[in-house]
Formats: sequence, structure tokens, C-alpha cells
Amino acid sequence: MLRQASTTLSIRASRAGLHEFTDDVQHFVADSGIREGLLTLFCRHTSASLIIQENAAPAARHDLEAYFERIAPEGAGYEHDDEGPDDMPAHLRTALTATQLSIPVKDRRPALGTWQGIFLFEHRRNTPERQIALHLIGE
Repeated sequence: MLRQASTTLSIRASRAGLHEFTDDVQHFVADSGIREGLLTLFCRHTSASLIIQENAAPAARHDLEAYFERIAPEGAGYEHDDEGPDDMPAHLRTALTATQLSIPVKDRRPALGTWQGIFLFEHRRNTPERQIALHLIGE
């Protein structure tokens, strides 16, 4: 029988950059009782995003953060700066990544690869609280 489960996770990052929350997602899936299905995650913001990335080597995260700082730098003469100099770069970085992820679920676990983790990519230095909507459908 097809079932659904949903929740919202609140995440306040301590700094701009990548913040793993794979464990929170795994607990939600396990507690749902749904063995197989499809999990959707949605970031309800325009200056933060979601990515699946390497979760074993911190250097991979640092390099990714540095790359996005180079391709969407602060102080590049953007017209939109309503909330400060990191405002428009945050929107650009979000546009280049994703606000939604879909992950298969097998045996009550997200079907992630060995070194894959789920990350909030916070693009603001002010780090407001972020809301991530989770929806799981399956059997």
C-alpha cells in the first residue's frame, strides 16, 4: 500500500558553506516505516541550496566552497545588494546548484553511495535559520 510521510527540518548553519545533515534525513526515513520509495527534499529559500557531495574528505568541501566564492564573488558590482554584499552572490550560488533533491529509498534508507552525504549549502554569512521540507512516498 502506498504511503506518504513529511516533515520540515530547521537548520541554522554556524557559518557560510557546506553543512551535512544526512543523519537527520536517515532518521526521518527510518522512522517513517516506508521501506521503498522516493524522498524529495526542498530548500525553502533563495540564498541557500542543497547538494549531495563527498562526505569523507573535508578538503573536498573546502575546495567546493572556494570554487563558488571565485565564480560568484562579493564586491563584483551587483545591482542587488538589499541585504548586504553577500546578498547577490548568494542568489547566484543558489541558481548554480539546486533547491530540490530526489533520492531513492531502499530498505528504509536513502540509497546514497558510500561517500555521499546530504548538505545544506549556506551562501550567506548572516546564516539565518533555514527550512528544509522532506516528503517521502512509497511502500
